[in-house]
Amino acid sequence: MITVDDYAYRYRTALPEDAEALGALDGSFTTDTVFRVTLTEEGFALREVPVDPPVTKVFPADAHDGDGEADADDDNSRTYVALTPDGAPVGFVAVSYVGWNRRLVVEDIEVAPEHRGRGVGRALMALAVEFARARGAGHLWLEVSNINAPAVHAYRRMGFTFCGLDTALYEGTASEGEQALYMSMPCR
Repeated sequence: MITVDDYAYRYRTALPEDAEALGALDGSFTTDTVFRVTLTEEGFALREVPVDPPVTKVFPADAHDGDGEADADDDNSRTYVALTPDGAPVGFVAVSYVGWNRRLVVEDIEVAPEHRGRGVGRALMALAVEFARARGAGHLWLEVSNINAPAVHAYRRMGFTFCGLDTALYEGTASEGEQALYMSMPCR
């Protein structure tokens, strides 16, 4: 049990019966800044710019297919959940270890809006780091949209840095026009 701002959260490995509740979590966000991506001869440059009106992003319902379901059968994947004292899920992180490059991929991390800013995401990421260390990972890696400035700021506070860009990842999807930013963090 971890207490943050006088609010006690419990953390554990997800169970198959958590899948529906985790899929129902509100992962949307609203931001008044985005990261503008500019391609350069040397690679790319990022600049945070204000947007007016603010951007609100709601993820499609199928964005969470399988959350928490395969963990029992796969030693290299885990989903950890954050729970309120009464057992209601308020966040999760789903990760998988890739052995050939010793990378722990953060597949998804979400915290319900009313529980953000209380250390829940940081605690979930700490569980991911523990799992990465147990697997012998050299680093953690994730993908985030250039318009998700709140997540980018949170990841940077956790120690992640930019390491790549994909300008075509979201083509043909509801996120068309956004760019995928890749971030990594050494696993010490």
